[in-house]
Amino acid sequence: MKKIYIILFLGNLLWIQNGFSQKFISEEVFIPSYDSLKLSGTLFLPKKNIEHLPLAIIIAGSGPTDRDGNNAMMTNNSLKYLAEGLTKNKIATFRYDKRAIGKSLSASIKEDNLRFEDYIKDAEAIIRHFKGDSRFSSITVVGHSEGSLIGMIASNMAEADKYVSISGVAKTADHILKEQLRLQFGSKTINPILDSLKQGYTVTDLGKLSSLFRPSVQPYMISWFKYDPQEEIARLSIPILILQGDNDIQVGVKEAELLKKAYPNAEYEVISKMNHILKIIDGDMNANLKSYYQEDIPVSKELIKLISKFILKK
Repeated sequence: MKKIYIILFLGNLLWIQNGFSQKFISEEVFIPSYDSLKLSGTLFLPKKNIEHLPLAIIIAGSGPTDRDGNNAMMTNNSLKYLAEGLTKNKIATFRYDKRAIGKSLSASIKEDNLRFEDYIKDAEAIIRHFKGDSRFSSITVVGHSEGSLIGMIASNMAEADKYVSISGVAKTADHILKEQLRLQFGSKTINPILDSLKQGYTVTDLGKLSSLFRPSVQPYMISWFKYDPQEEIARLSIPILILQGDNDIQVGVKEAELLKKAYPNAEYEVISKMNHILKIIDGDMNANLKSYYQEDIPVSKELIKLISKFILKK
């Protein structure tokens, strides 16, 4: 049985990286959200023919994951490389630091005030911002991991043109946490806490889980557990692409299958050997985990090909 490793939440410049030097333009963009917080992100544009391009807005996954797919403990540049690959295929990209992360950090944001809806409203604000930018012919939202759920809800609210889910879960977050944590802590320990939060009640008797379920993060979890990805994706009425790697130790292929079942008209592909951070891994579990800390491994070429084809399709 696989041991599950989880990563829990809580001036124009030319970008020179991976042989893309001088081939596209990078802009630092600050976009105000609903509460005037300025979300910081990076817009990549091809150096030539930058009018009427499709734009992909990339939303990062759970935890303190920044616009590049990194956090303080690991650097793999997964989302940065994804953006580079799409931009090489004449698709503009925007990826951003979620609120309280990277350059979107504000002293006014406290952990106990953060709600899942904040992330949804932030993504909605970004979509609406770029819908008003005449340089772009269409808006595709690309959500990775937890960003998949954020992206599908925001796409509906802000009327994005297309939507891509990568490594997105299909069950509510409380079910996913039960699956991930039961081997480490046991169902008898973890289930009562998650069931209480699912019902909207905070928990004080936490024992050895007092750090993981600290009081300041419980309101966020309560707000997060309310959303069912299968219900949310079914509300969409736009072209959808669902992608999943079969070497993902955090999200299984079954989740993608359930999303596809909830939206039968979606395009659907399982990418061989792709792991959770979008990289092709031929080795064992250790090689898979090691890749989370390696920025020299590119993301899947097939992933970039499939997303590019989907976005560029008329």
